[in-house]
Amino acid sequence: MQKLKAEIIRELEDHILPFWSGCMDSTNGGFYGGVNIDLQQQPQADKGGIATSRILWSFSSAYVITGNEQYLSCAKHAYTFLIDQIMDKEFQGLYWMVDYMGAPKDTRKHVYTQSFGIYALSEYYKASKDPNALEMAKQLFHLIEMKGFNPEINAYKEEFDRVWTEIPNEMLSENGVQADITMNTHIHVLEAYTNLFTVWPDDRLRAALTNLLEILYTKIYNPNTKFLGVFFDKKWHSLLDLKSFGHDIEASWLIDRTLHVLNIDKPEYVQMVIDIAYNIANYAIQEDGSLINEQEQDHVDKTRVWWVQAEAIVGFYNAYQRTQDPIFLKLVSNLWHYIKDNIIDDRPNGEWFWSIEPDGTPSPREINGAWKCPYHNSRFCLEMIERVN
Repeated sequence: MQKLKAEIIRELEDHILPFWSGCMDSTNGGFYGGVNIDLQQQPQADKGGIATSRILWSFSSAYVITGNEQYLSCAKHAYTFLIDQIMDKEFQGLYWMVDYMGAPKDTRKHVYTQSFGIYALSEYYKASKDPNALEMAKQLFHLIEMKGFNPEINAYKEEFDRVWTEIPNEMLSENGVQADITMNTHIHVLEAYTNLFTVWPDDRLRAALTNLLEILYTKIYNPNTKFLGVFFDKKWHSLLDLKSFGHDIEASWLIDRTLHVLNIDKPEYVQMVIDIAYNIANYAIQEDGSLINEQEQDHVDKTRVWWVQAEAIVGFYNAYQRTQDPIFLKLVSNLWHYIKDNIIDDRPNGEWFWSIEPDGTPSPREINGAWKCPYHNSRFCLEMIERVN
């Protein structure tokens, strides 16, 4: 594990973070919103609220863990753009998208976007000790609880227009369904609230987190199949027979992080964390060590997506820490070998490919975009640096 840790440190410090610091837009603020498969930067690409938040989180966390001042400088640059351009001063919340100069482009508000704002701002507060960052994170928490939570059905809502009128959830609905409730939003609200709690242990925040754990256990997790449901209607009926392997293994360690932070030791929750990890290991790991993407009914998508591999390493290592079962160390090692041999783009100024197609070729999708940013792979590195000792 120490050799793996040393390799991960090099990947983070010599490859991933230099790529993203090289995307800093010193003219218009923030970071370039696009780099195509040919590694051509696209200075006039739109800049997303989610991507900006994730970049802010990544550099903030990197500074917290390594103490490298360059990362704090990058985090400050991302923070300034988030506050000045992504934040809606008139109606509150974070925009979905702004143009390359920071003018509002898509003013929709999504609970998912707000959650990443909380995640990033609370981490930036850890790095900078700037009280304004913590205050902004608290404001977003209150905004989600006031506008984005439906107590009648005990669920977090999804999508709104600029003035916070609820609209159909287009941005997080996929696979031909339009979902009123998504697993994806709930696990990332959990993630964000948990990080905020580490710097602001408020009773209302604790209550929201406790409720989120109960929602995940009773509404989203299926104890018979050991999978999480993905899309639901307002009555919590599942809309699609869909298994999202990456989200499941990611959820397992995010749930466990919340249990540790809140000092909760409910056996059924711990068992859920462990059972999800074993289930994904048994169901979706391939002979080459990789984790495939998803399964809709009988159709299996064998694409190897970059973030799925990264989250799987953390999820399986977390399961090892819970169980001490050496099978999880083997899974981690195999996944890292797969990433090194296939996902990492070793071209000069490259980063990670979006995915590897079932035939073994890299996807032609972007290297930097609205959904492709350093959050998953930098976080996997930072988690493993902290966990492996």
